[in-house]
Amino acid sequence: MRKLSLLILGAAIGAGSATMVSQTSLLSGMSAVAASADTYRQLSLFGDVFEKVRTDYVEKPEESKLVESAINGMLTSLDPHSSYMDAKSFRDMQVQTRGEFGGLGIEVTMEEGLVKVVTPIDETPASRAGILANDIITHINDEPVQGLNLNQAVDKMRGPVNSSVSLKIQRKEAKDPIEVKLNRETIKVRPVRARVEGDIGVLRVTQFNEQTFEGLRAGIDKLTSDIGADKVAGFVIDLRNNPGGLLDQAIMVSDAFLDRGEIVSTRSRNAEDTQRFSAKAGDLTKGKPLVVLVNGGSASASEIVAGALQDHKRATVLGTRSFGKGSVQTIIPLGGNGAVRLTTARYFTPAGRSIQAKGIDPDIEVLQDIPEELKGKDETKGEAGLRGHLQNGGEKEERGGSSAYIPTDATKDKQLIAAYDLLHGVRKGAANTTTAPN
Repeated sequence: MRKLSLLILGAAIGAGSATMVSQTSLLSGMSAVAASADTYRQLSLFGDVFEKVRTDYVEKPEESKLVESAINGMLTSLDPHSSYMDAKSFRDMQVQTRGEFGGLGIEVTMEEGLVKVVTPIDETPASRAGILANDIITHINDEPVQGLNLNQAVDKMRGPVNSSVSLKIQRKEAKDPIEVKLNRETIKVRPVRARVEGDIGVLRVTQFNEQTFEGLRAGIDKLTSDIGADKVAGFVIDLRNNPGGLLDQAIMVSDAFLDRGEIVSTRSRNAEDTQRFSAKAGDLTKGKPLVVLVNGGSASASEIVAGALQDHKRATVLGTRSFGKGSVQTIIPLGGNGAVRLTTARYFTPAGRSIQAKGIDPDIEVLQDIPEELKGKDETKGEAGLRGHLQNGGEKEERGGSSAYIPTDATKDKQLIAAYDLLHGVRKGAANTTTAPN
């Protein structure tokens, strides 16, 4: 069996997917399989239809697009997470998993058709140029942002390192637009944010890219130093609305809090392809109590971490039921023609639980107070709500998604407050034991 590197990729909120990436091409790397005569007849039918469309459609079609659409149609008919990625989508995926790119260092969102700065990242071209939170970017290289979607605007701000880009900015207190010219640098995405809350360390993990474990380790070291090793009451690992990322990072993040035992296993159609991943000795927090926060937007890699720490009784999982993304995809590069993402396995928690279309149920359920205008809009469908999803024990055993709402005001975040209260009351027991699952 070829050795495959494992990843988990988050495509959207709560829709991260466990993924393997093969280093060979689809056609040269896959074993030939004898097709039945009926299959050959169906392939001949496809050829006939393709030729008819190519020659007789009312406008001349782009033949490569026809083939790509046919491939994607075949893959998407299997389940919601199998698909074809063209060359650009594949490159974007690789940028996402590396967690670094040529850019300006601005976290942005879209507001009323314009790009609004959420925050400039410290020590980047944006912060050095004086760009501030709430600035509105109206033009990029003299092209109006109005009419672009967020991804298109972000693509225009990214580019080769040392290349330049000009921005026109509208600032609330400024009468005239501000124009700045910046040189792009290598920007590293910050997947982990650490902060002190009294005697508690909070680690907010937003995705699992190549920077996550190092960010987590650095965050634990800083929090321990800032609070004092003997004064730390515990840590909150906030995985809410984290859609997934690299599998090896999910394993290392889990291992950071475990001394031994299985973390996750992946099982495909062939039993001999089963893989198991176990913890190594060494707990970076020295056994301090842990609370893991999850909600309806926590998927895939997030669920692997939450499931491993829950099964080993290393942490108390608090919040609402997670998304339920429990399948593994293999990404097979096709030379310069993109890649195929194909569902090939399911993953299981240390206790042998498949969370596919079920999710991780928290040990302690805590519901947020939902603003009136968001009621009914705060819940994710969950894996069970996706058309064509892999079944898990029948529909009656499956469970839909839960709320993914997090208040912007931390003083109103009931889940976070409950985590603080729990850590202040817990010194021994479920939150800091490391026994193996039953």
